[in-house]
Amino acid sequence: MVGVVASGSVSSIKALWETRIRRVKEDQEEEKKRRTSPGLAAGRSDSSVGCLYWLGLKQNSCRVSVGAWEDRAILARLKEKLKTEDGRLILCIEQEEWKTLPGCLVQFSQVQEWQIHRTGLQKIPNFISSFQSLLVLDLSRNGVSEIPKQIGKLTRLKELLLSYNRLQVVPEELGHCESLERLELAMNRDLSELPDQFKNLNKLQHLDLSMNDFASMPECVVDLPALEWLDMGGNRLQHLPDDIHRMEKLHTLWLQRNQLEKLPDNVSRMASLDTLVLSSNRLRDIPPLMEGMSNLRFVNFRDNPLTLDVTLPVGKTKAEDDEDEEEEDREMFGREFMQMYIQEARKRAYAILNVHCSNR
Repeated sequence: MVGVVASGSVSSIKALWETRIRRVKEDQEEEKKRRTSPGLAAGRSDSSVGCLYWLGLKQNSCRVSVGAWEDRAILARLKEKLKTEDGRLILCIEQEEWKTLPGCLVQFSQVQEWQIHRTGLQKIPNFISSFQSLLVLDLSRNGVSEIPKQIGKLTRLKELLLSYNRLQVVPEELGHCESLERLELAMNRDLSELPDQFKNLNKLQHLDLSMNDFASMPECVVDLPALEWLDMGGNRLQHLPDDIHRMEKLHTLWLQRNQLEKLPDNVSRMASLDTLVLSSNRLRDIPPLMEGMSNLRFVNFRDNPLTLDVTLPVGKTKAEDDEDEEEEDREMFGREFMQMYIQEARKRAYAILNVHCSNR
């Protein structure tokens, strides 16, 4: 027996213990039948009671032993997933099946970053609060359906990446992650709202809510004081908040593939905005006040049913080989198109006004 234990693998040891437990259970069942037999039940002695007690202890001991072996094997496996980069201890698991994370993982509570991708993970464990040194929690491309309330205990967490999961609700406790700077919740499909406490994330700079089910931009997002980058493309947005200009530090706004029919005039008051993507919406016009957005370097109105048919003039190129590339850049850029559209809309408005005045 000693030789088998010493040379066997973890799986063979586990099988051995399971066999022993099964035998104990069989012995227990046999003893139970014997005790319920009419001829023996009445004559049961104290020694038989003691024997049953011993069998129970033996069974519990076997269970504990099996659990200990499993924990050791799992910890050894997890230890192989640890690496150090730039002085940061990282737990990295890629394309392995881990639908749940074992409780023994808390023995690595000094880990500063989780990178767990494509493992089928279904839930963030409640013991996540034990990882007080955690700076980055990256669980993208799994099957996570719930964020535990304990997430709010991670006051040092700077990045939370949960894109391509199955989240439907964001807990209000997330608003307690006071150090959070980057949050990615893209492609969760059924996610449609955020808690009011979300506005307490005073250091949040980067927010990705793309490819979800938002019908409007949450007010708590507009209230984020440090937000610089926002992606809400691929949702069901039908309008933007009139006070969108309160997002004073926002420099990049992605709103492609929504259902927007018009833009609020106050979008022209977003002084820091330099990138605005509005392709594949239902826009009919461009607000004239956007002509004065001098900081806007990139804007895209492609694939919108705009009222006016405006075509950019063919640009001159230094070399014939560069012509196609330059035209593509001008089309992608979009700012020149926006300016020309606004000017053309103004000309037509004046022409209609003059005709109206002449008829009077």
